[in-house]
Amino acid sequence: MPRYFTRSFTLSQETHYNRAKMSLQQALSWYSSFQRHGRYRPSMELQAAVRSELQTLKGALDKLERKVICIAAFGLVSRGKSAVLNGLLGEKVLDTGPIHGVTKYPKSIHWAIADKVQIELIDTPGLDEIDGQMRATMAREVAYQADLILFIVAGDITRTEYEALCELRAYQKPLLLVFNKTDLYPDCDREIIYQQLQQLGTGKEEDKKLQALLSPQEIVMTAAAPAPFQVRVEWPDGRVSQEWETPDPQIDLLREKILEILNREGRTLLALNALVQGREAEKKLAGKTVELRQKEAEETIWSYAKYKALAVALNPIPIFDVIVGTLADLALIRALARLYGFPMTSYEAGKVWRKILLSSGSLLLGELGSSFLLGIGKTTAVGGLEGSATLTTWLSAATIQGGLAGYGAYAVGKVAQRYLEAGCTWGEAGPNTVIAEILSRVEPNAIVYRLRNEIGLHL
Repeated sequence: MPRYFTRSFTLSQETHYNRAKMSLQQALSWYSSFQRHGRYRPSMELQAAVRSELQTLKGALDKLERKVICIAAFGLVSRGKSAVLNGLLGEKVLDTGPIHGVTKYPKSIHWAIADKVQIELIDTPGLDEIDGQMRATMAREVAYQADLILFIVAGDITRTEYEALCELRAYQKPLLLVFNKTDLYPDCDREIIYQQLQQLGTGKEEDKKLQALLSPQEIVMTAAAPAPFQVRVEWPDGRVSQEWETPDPQIDLLREKILEILNREGRTLLALNALVQGREAEKKLAGKTVELRQKEAEETIWSYAKYKALAVALNPIPIFDVIVGTLADLALIRALARLYGFPMTSYEAGKVWRKILLSSGSLLLGELGSSFLLGIGKTTAVGGLEGSATLTTWLSAATIQGGLAGYGAYAVGKVAQRYLEAGCTWGEAGPNTVIAEILSRVEPNAIVYRLRNEIGLHL
């Protein structure tokens, strides 16, 4: 079989691939290691709860290392999904037939067309032949694995197909719309349908939901299994007969389009999909960790709140109140990160603290301002008054200031819990960081370019 990958992967693709691989390796190494628990005793309950997320991380890394690009075909019944994949393969591997619903469950086939990557084609049952939750589960699982989606139609798009397209859009995967069975239409009708398909996402306001997913350049016409037609045969002896002749599949445009995309951005698609899977796995892992460590976290927050309140109340120098309070909050954030087992450097703790400051700005700024002003009050009380008045003034200022400091620490702790749970993918090699880095360098002609905002939605 001829090799279609004639151009080498670009340096940027190789960089994207290597960065994604390093990110997943780091995450898997950290979260599956006893080092994650630090001085805290490993929780068997927690380890059992996050086992599936660790398997997801491992699966994403394994797919990345094996360089397996998955292309999944979706569509309604009898649109020719299996025939399209057979056409790409160059042989009839998948069953096809006139009876509706020949494909009963997803099937995976290796497409031996590239040296640099493995390509896996996934055939799926018709989206309208599986009911409710089963259909949603099948679509989610297949789309989750896919790096590129082929959506097969056989004419003007129906309302059901439109809704299915919108559902697939939620998985943030690049998509090709394949107009199959074009041999069944006269030339003029075929061209009209093709033009109507090109208008998806550019017409009515409600259609614009598809605009980011699909452009006219990603709509391809095929006739994967052309219908046989009769031909008149004249024999040398004068006899005339009628015979059926089956044309060759018209699939070259789709094959060329797929290989153009994979040449241009195959490893980038592979890297992004693996990172998105890793990001989702780490978010679930973090959520379960926070939930199961809630009791210890609450004790840690209250402990730091009490110590901060006492330190600020007893300190007579205003500027030190602000410094001590800030250091206590940073220490609290680090303590929670260690409790949860989330990787966190001092620099990242500082970034989290700044995010918390912006999130709880009025509260924390009020606390800092009050600490400074009340600190001045304490100093004045110590230096300018005498007898019981001095002690009363000092105790009042210290009590108020300590209470504000303790409440501020508690607020910081609660906000830090949310940020740590959502921000477990931060860091130099975190999935969010690498995804943002890749998306910032995607070329405008890349198929993933239009999806960069949605893929990076949770950054």
